[in-house]
Amino acid sequence: MMTAVDGSVTKKLWERFQEWVRQLGRKPKIGLALGSGGAWGVAHIGVLSVLHELEIPIAYLSGCSAGAFVGALYAGGVEGAALDECGRRYGWRDAGRLRGNGVVATVMSNLGLERHLEGLGLSLIRTKVGDRYVVEEMRRGDYNVGGEQSGHVVFSDFTTTGDGLVTALQVLSVVVQSAKTVSEVCRRFDPVPQLLKSIRFKGGNPLEDPAVKAAVEAGRLRLGKGGRLIIRPSGTEPLIRVMAEGDDQDVIMSVVNDIVASIDRHATASAA
Repeated sequence: MMTAVDGSVTKKLWERFQEWVRQLGRKPKIGLALGSGGAWGVAHIGVLSVLHELEIPIAYLSGCSAGAFVGALYAGGVEGAALDECGRRYGWRDAGRLRGNGVVATVMSNLGLERHLEGLGLSLIRTKVGDRYVVEEMRRGDYNVGGEQSGHVVFSDFTTTGDGLVTALQVLSVVVQSAKTVSEVCRRFDPVPQLLKSIRFKGGNPLEDPAVKAAVEAGRLRLGKGGRLIIRPSGTEPLIRVMAEGDDQDVIMSVVNDIVASIDRHATASAA
């Protein structure tokens, strides 16, 4: 943060202000408009800290998004070191930028993410697979962060679909503000073992076969409350995707393989 009075930038600012006051012949009223954006929010804190240290009064203050948050803190009496400390809370949750107290993802998102968010007091809201379902839920519940396990991340403050450049900039913003490495910022939880397999079929509906239903139910019982089992037809191909996750890798593999084998037997019998 730029708070040292003997810094060259601060010194010039102070000299120019004093000259302006002399020319004006009276104490001026200064107004600031603080713009939006996470990185800008931190920059605003630096400017406000310098003005506070130089005892330059601010008569009017307005802001948008992150600027509004910083402005509200300052107007509420948070100044100097206390304001600087707020700037070090680089996460969206700590900075008050995360709406809805949760994140929207799909049924395929790892259980480790859900557990991590629960530990932070946040919710993971799951939807069907597809950006459009994620965005629909974000709009319905007024969430501003969502995404898919495939890597699509939606920040609705900036865009209405997954955007790699926006995602990269948001990650880099946190890296810069936190003064941590990319690996420290991005490695926040350990994913639980997860296995996904797809089985092709021709005609009929394998998921209605009694033997397949029995295999699926047996799999759910084996996983228990500590795991998840997702069985879903592909929306674009004659495929059925079988995904299981939990803490025991061997159980996960066994459950998925048993269900896939059952579906394969049905597909073979139907094709005969």
